[in-house]
This record gives sequence, C-alpha cells and structure tokens, in this order.
Amino acid sequence: MNVVFMGTSAFAVPALERLLASSHAVLAVVTQPDRPQGRGQRLSYSPVKQVALAQQVRLLQPPRASNPALLAELAALAPQLIVVAAYGLLLPPTLLSLPAWGCVNVHASLLPKYRGAAPVNWALIRGEQNTGVSIMLIDETLDTGPILLQAAVAIEPHDDAESLQARLARCGAQALLQALEGLEAGTLEATPQDHSQASYAPKLRKADGVIRWQRPAVELAHLIRGVTPWPGAVTAHAGKSLRIWRASPQSAPDARAPGRIAKIDRLGVWVETGDGCLVVSEVQPASGRRMEAAAYARGHGLHAGDVLGS
Repeated sequence: MNVVFMGTSAFAVPALERLLASSHAVLAVVTQPDRPQGRGQRLSYSPVKQVALAQQVRLLQPPRASNPALLAELAALAPQLIVVAAYGLLLPPTLLSLPAWGCVNVHASLLPKYRGAAPVNWALIRGEQNTGVSIMLIDETLDTGPILLQAAVAIEPHDDAESLQARLARCGAQALLQALEGLEAGTLEATPQDHSQASYAPKLRKADGVIRWQRPAVELAHLIRGVTPWPGAVTAHAGKSLRIWRASPQSAPDARAPGRIAKIDRLGVWVETGDGCLVVSEVQPASGRRMEAAAYARGHGLHAGDVLGS
C-alpha cells in the first residue's frame, strides 16, 4: 500500500519505523516545522524528522496542515492512505478527502474514552488501571471517527506518563500494521464510536502540576505520575519551587493538616494531605538535581512540622 505518514512526537516513531520496515511504501513523511528549544532556543528537529532523515524518506514540513503547497504535493503523490500519529495539528477536510482509503489515526486511548491531546496523562491522573490504543478513521471532528482496531494495555504501578506512552507507542505500531493488513484484505470493518461514553483529555498546562495538599493522597499520587515528566508536579518549600518525581500514598488517620510534614524516615518525607499521607521519595529543588527526598530534607533544612505549599 502507498502511504503518507504524518507525525511529530516520540509517540509516532515506532509506528513510522514499523511502516518503513514493512512491505508498505512510505511516499513521504510530514512533520511540524522545527521549533526552538532549551535555554539557547536553538532549532530542534522533531523525533519523526530525525527518523525520516536517517532513512532518507521524502520530508515535508508545512507551517500548517491546510497549507496549499502541502495539499498540492500530497495530491500529486496520490497516496492510498494517510497514517497519522501524534502529528499535533487538526487536518482540514480537503486533506482528509485526498487518499482513496481515507486517513487513519493511532490514538493512545481506548476510544471513546480520553479524546484529545493528552490521553496518556489523564488516564494516569484519573487512576485508570487499563488503557490502550485505537486505530481509527479520521473524520472532521476531534477523535470521533469510527474505530478499526483496538488493543488494551495494563497500567503498571510504576508507570508515569513517559513510560506508559512508550509502551503504548509500541503497541500502537503493532496495531497499525494489523489494521493495514485487514484493510488490504477487506476483512476489517470500521465500528462507529458510542459518543455517549466519550470522555476528554485536554492539553496539560503548567498549572495542572501544582500540588494541592487538601486533596487525598491517592489522588495526588495519580497526579504526580500523570504529569511526569511534563509539566511536572510542584510544590513550594521555604518560598522556592520543589518538584516531586516519585511518591506513594499511605493511610494515616491522624493526618489533619494538609501540607505539613508528619515525619521523615528511610521511606521518604511523609506529607499530610486531605486524606492520608503522601510519602515523597524523590524530589528536585529549583535549579538543582534530582535526589532522594530524605537527602533533600537533610541538606535543605526540611523538618517534621514544616509545611509545604504556598
């Protein structure tokens, strides 16, 4: 099958690599323009662009998906199918109608749950035990198209957004190839989504990572996993930002002052919450390195009875 691939982030890389290694012909790769990153604001190639350059695949970087030059070039390529994975921009109707077999998306949730830009993060934040990937046909609204194939993935207790996304990316790549085989063989039928069961996963903001100690410890543990590595879970100590990398909930019926340090031991820093204690095991001070929470407490004057947060 002749395909065009559209993707940008690391989540899209396994799907692209599997396509390039398959019998399908990747006519071109479309990715977002290079963006300035880091303190020096140097232009950075997307993970998808790096793969395309290494594999010497035709590369297109339009400023937007509705760019007339892009639409003309894709029309000239005449792909049978366009595959989309974490491209990051909505596709206009003109582009959706270009390929004979339509456009297929690799989405990191079991649709119709968690439609939107951050499905991996919100599945963790909301304490889901399972998630998965959906291979779906793209229509004109966000993540609402009929589903070709789905694969479930268990969320492990140690997962954060980075590790879970990596596993889902590999699962999505395999599911994509299975879906393309089914389309070619005519054995795969698209199933409409049950829109009444839809939930949403909006793009994360920095404010989503701020720890509010009045919430239950279990919810805060889910939040920390869901916002790691970005935007990161943050609180304050002595007027300075303190990032929390790892933490676990523990029952503590005597915890009545959210944000107060109950004790510090070999497990970490026990912080009282709205329900139970959150045992913080790894932190990172502003402009510092990641470290064990107990080591931070010794070096930065954090003691039992102190209060975290603003």
